[in-house]
Amino acid sequence: MPRRIYPHRHKSNLSVIKAPRPLKRRGSAEQSREAAQQMRQHVRHAVGQGDLAQAIALSSRLIRHHAVTAEDFNNRGLIYFWHGQAQRAIADFDRAITLNPELPAAYNNRANYYAAQGDAIHALQDYERTIDLDPFHIKARINRAITLRGLGCYDVALAELDEALLFHKMPGEIYAERGRTYHLCGDWNGAIADYQRALQAFSLPTSATYRAQNSYRCDVLIWLDELVPAA
Repeated sequence: MPRRIYPHRHKSNLSVIKAPRPLKRRGSAEQSREAAQQMRQHVRHAVGQGDLAQAIALSSRLIRHHAVTAEDFNNRGLIYFWHGQAQRAIADFDRAITLNPELPAAYNNRANYYAAQGDAIHALQDYERTIDLDPFHIKARINRAITLRGLGCYDVALAELDEALLFHKMPGEIYAERGRTYHLCGDWNGAIADYQRALQAFSLPTSATYRAQNSYRCDVLIWLDELVPAA
């Protein structure tokens, strides 16, 4: 199964909700909002500690007892996805989209679910919707290219990755996937050049993405090793 750019298990990938709009009023509206925000902070802390079961429990308590938003369902869905509970994840992504049909993160997360299930058609539709809503969503652009590559549409995938590079975000991941696309379609020189560019980009990791980049770097080294003897 090809690597995809899933949101890694870090609290920074949960949507931050600064001013939730309550669906229900429980006592003082202001107290309800403050309690919900405090609960969200507890959820983020649990994710940061790697305690996904606790994060799910806290998210469920938040949804049951406080004013909730589409982001709350999307966040719980993402934690379910990390925890391997795919059906509960997709239910929460669907609910988030019902509450807010213009939430890019929910479409991207649902696309990742479809991709993980091998449903390329629905994945592509949701990646497309994500990019329509947020043209700067680089993870969705990369994942759309990976999905197209999996369908054998190499030229379209390469064009997608070329365009993604113009945004000057996540260059290591983009070069790695463009190199992999060249690799799979038989352009070994192009692949080697992009693998080397990816390794150079990964040599300056940021603290928020170091773990994910290090994992990617290992994959690139493996792919490069496959080609060097033939180069």
